[in-house]
Amino acid sequence: MNDKKNSGSLLNLTDFMQGETEFIPLLTPEDEESMNREVLPDTLPLLPLRNTVLYPGVVIPITVGRDKSIALIREYYKKGRTIGVVAQRDSYVEDPGFSDLYEVGTVAYVIKTLQMPDGNTTAILQGKRRFRITKPVSSDPYLTAEVEPYNEDKIPRNSRTYAATIASVKDMAIQIINKSPNIPSEAAFAIGNIESSTFLLNFIASNLALATDEKQRLLESVSPVRRAQDVLAILSKEIQMVDLKAEIQSKVKVELDKQQRDYMLHQQMKTIQEELGGDPNKEILSELSMKASKKRWSDDVMDVFHRELKKFQRMHQASAEFTIQLNYLETLVALPWNEFTADNLNLDHARKVLDADHYGLEKVKERLLEYLAVLKLKGDMKSPILCLLGPPGVGKTSLGKSLARAIGRKYIRMSLGGLRDEAEIRGHRKTYIGAMPGRIIQSLKKVNSSNPVFVLDEIDKVAGNTFHGDPASALLEVLDPEQNNTFYDNFLEIEYDLSNVMFVATANSLSTIHPALRDRLEVIDLSGYLMEEKIEIANRHLVPKQLAEHGLRKSQVKFNNEVIEAIVENYTRESGVRTLEKLIAKVIRNRALAIAEDRKYNPKLTAASLKEILGPPMFQREKQMSNEVAGVVTGLAWTAAGGEILFVEASLSRGDGKLTLTGNLGDVMKESATLAYEYIKAHSHLLGIDNKVFKSWNVHIHVPEGATPKDGPSAGITMLTAMTSAFTQRKVRSHLAMTGEITLRGKVLPVGGIKEKMLAARRALVTDVILSEENRKDVEDIKPVYLEGLSFHYVDNMLDVVKFAVTDEVVAEPLMLLE
Repeated sequence: MNDKKNSGSLLNLTDFMQGETEFIPLLTPEDEESMNREVLPDTLPLLPLRNTVLYPGVVIPITVGRDKSIALIREYYKKGRTIGVVAQRDSYVEDPGFSDLYEVGTVAYVIKTLQMPDGNTTAILQGKRRFRITKPVSSDPYLTAEVEPYNEDKIPRNSRTYAATIASVKDMAIQIINKSPNIPSEAAFAIGNIESSTFLLNFIASNLALATDEKQRLLESVSPVRRAQDVLAILSKEIQMVDLKAEIQSKVKVELDKQQRDYMLHQQMKTIQEELGGDPNKEILSELSMKASKKRWSDDVMDVFHRELKKFQRMHQASAEFTIQLNYLETLVALPWNEFTADNLNLDHARKVLDADHYGLEKVKERLLEYLAVLKLKGDMKSPILCLLGPPGVGKTSLGKSLARAIGRKYIRMSLGGLRDEAEIRGHRKTYIGAMPGRIIQSLKKVNSSNPVFVLDEIDKVAGNTFHGDPASALLEVLDPEQNNTFYDNFLEIEYDLSNVMFVATANSLSTIHPALRDRLEVIDLSGYLMEEKIEIANRHLVPKQLAEHGLRKSQVKFNNEVIEAIVENYTRESGVRTLEKLIAKVIRNRALAIAEDRKYNPKLTAASLKEILGPPMFQREKQMSNEVAGVVTGLAWTAAGGEILFVEASLSRGDGKLTLTGNLGDVMKESATLAYEYIKAHSHLLGIDNKVFKSWNVHIHVPEGATPKDGPSAGITMLTAMTSAFTQRKVRSHLAMTGEITLRGKVLPVGGIKEKMLAARRALVTDVILSEENRKDVEDIKPVYLEGLSFHYVDNMLDVVKFAVTDEVVAEPLMLLE
C-alpha cells in the first residue's frame, strides 16, 4: 500500500514535528529556483500514490507495500534517488497501469528509507519539480515513462493582489493552527518563516484534508495567482469549520459542567436532608404507598403499581425519567379504580329534576327515565350510548347536566369540536417528555368517580383521519358497550373499565359522524321549540336566570308573554332559545343602566320599548306568498337552525326553450329542476300544455335570498308545481306549502326534517301541506300540538301534486304563450 500518513487534523504537521528537523526544509526562493534549474531526465520510473499528491519542495513519508513499488524504491535508493511520483485516479486499484494515473506528477528525491517492524518499508520523499507523462515505456518491473517539464507561469512582479493573497493565506493558516489544540505551535512558527510563496502554497495544500482530485487540481494549476486564490478559499471554509467545532465543544463542556454542578448540589442536599432526618424520596414513596393501600384496584393493577414503584426507588432524582415515573405513579393512585357514586334511582325525583330544568323534550326525558327504570330493576346494566341530535340552542348539553343531577352522579363535559389528535383520546406513551393520559382518563381523575355522566359535546365536529391519527376511530372503543370495559390508554398501559360511565353525545348533524361510530349511538332527535314552548322557557328559565346574573329583582323589569313573543318573532330565527336568551339579557342590561344612572323608566316592557332597546325588527314574519302571480310556490326546507319556508319562482320569456337556474343552488337542487322540466315536457298532454311552447319560451327558475347556499332534493315537487303553473298560467292554491323529492318515473319520494318543516309551516300561517305518502309515519310521530291548523295531503305521483296544487283559475293578465 502506498499512502500518505493522515492524523485527521486540518494540517497534518504533527508527523513532521515529531521526526527529524530535516523533514521540514524551509525553502528559500533561491533554493526553489535551483530546483527548477535541475535537468529533468527524459525517462523516469513512476511510483503510484494512493490518496495523496506530492508537491514540489514538500517532504512526506509514505508506506510502500506493493511489490513493484518496493523494487523501485530499493533500486533507486541505491542509484541517483530521483524518481517520478504520480497520484492514482482510483485508490482501490491494486495494480495500476498508465491509464489509472494522472498525467501530471512530481519529480521526487528519496531522502531515506526505513524498515518498519511490521515488515513494510517507509520512504521519505521530497518533491522537486512537476512533470507531464508523454509516453509510456514499460510496466515491468515497475512503471517507466517518458516525461517533459510541466512549468507554471511566472509570479507577477509587484502585484499587490498576489502579495495580499499570500499574506492572507499565511495568516489564515496560522489562525487555524492556533485554534487547533492537536496541532503543535511549532507548525505556526515554520509557516511564518517560509519565504517562498510557491512553497508556502505547496506546503499548505499538501497538508489540507482534501480529496485526491482536488489536490491534483491544485498541482496542475499553472497560474500562481489562481492557485493562491483557491488555497485561500479552502482555508476560509476550514476556519469556519474549526470555529464551529470549537463552539460545539464549548457548549457541550458548559452542559457537562452544569450537570456535574447539579449532581454535586443534589448530593450535598441529600446529605444535609439525611442529617436533618428528612429524605424527600422516602416521603414521596411513603405517600404513594399510603394512597395505594386505600385503593380498591384489581390484582393486575396492584402488580403494575408495585413493579413501577420498585423501578422508581432505583432512580436518581436528577435523572430525566424520575419526573416521568413519578407522574405515572401519581396518576395510578389518583384514578378512581372501582370507586362509584351511589345512584339515586327514585324515578319521581328524576322526573321532577328533568322537568324543572327543561320544558318540553318529552321524548328524550322518557328515554332517560326508561334507562333509569331498568337500572333500578336490574341493579346493573351496560350503559347505553345516547346521542342527542338537534339544532343549536335546544338544550342538548344542559340535558346531560340535568341527568347527572337527577341520579346523583358526577358530571363531565368534554368538547370534541375540532379535535384532531388521537392522543387526546388515548393519551401519549409515557416514554415521551411531558406525556399525559388522554382526556377521558384525565376527566375521571378530576371527578374521582368511575360512573359519571360523561357528555361528549359536538361529536359531529371531530376531525377525520389526519397525520395526528384518527380521533373518530379512537372513540369507537370508548363508545362501544361491548369493548369499553377494557379501554386501553397509552399512558397507563393497562386496561381501565369505562362500562359504568354513562356517555351522552350531542350533535347537530349525523352526516359528518363516522359511520361505524354512528352505528354505536342511540340517536334521539331534539327538534325546535314552538312559540308557546319558547315563551314558557323564557318565563321559567331565561328571564329569572338573566335577572339573577345582572343583579335585578323581578319587579324592576317585567316581561309579559306579548313582549317575549315579539322578541321571538321579530328578532330571532332559530329552533332553540340561545339568541332569545341573549336578547333578554340585552333588554335587562338596558334597564340596569337606567337604574344605575337613577333615570326614570317603566319597568313594564312593551313592543314600543323593545324597538328602542333592540332597534327595528330584524326579521319579518314568514308568510306564504300571494298566489296572484303564476309560477310562485311555497316550499319547506330544513337548516341547521331548524325549519324554514322558501319560495320557488318560475317565469317565462321568449326564446328557444332554455332552462336557467339562479339563487345559489347546489348540484342536487339543479338536478331536481332539470327532472321537473323534462317530466313536464314528457307529460305535457296530461297537464294541458301545448308542446310548441317549449321551443319558443325560455324558463327561468329563481329561489330568493341568493346569498344563501341551497341544496337538497326536497324542493322537487315545489319546482314541478312552479313550472306547471307558469306554463298553464293558472293560480296555485293559497296557504299551501310542499316538500318532496321527484323521479323521472313520476314518483314522489320522502324527505327528512319533517317536524322542523311543519313548525316553519305553522309560523308562516300555512294551512295545507303536500308530502310523500311515505312521510305519513313521520307526521304521525309528531305530537298533535305541533300540527294544529295544518291539513296534510299525501301523494305518490307527481301528477297528483299538480292536480291538488294548481287550480283551474287563470291569473289576471296571463301570458299569451301561443299566438
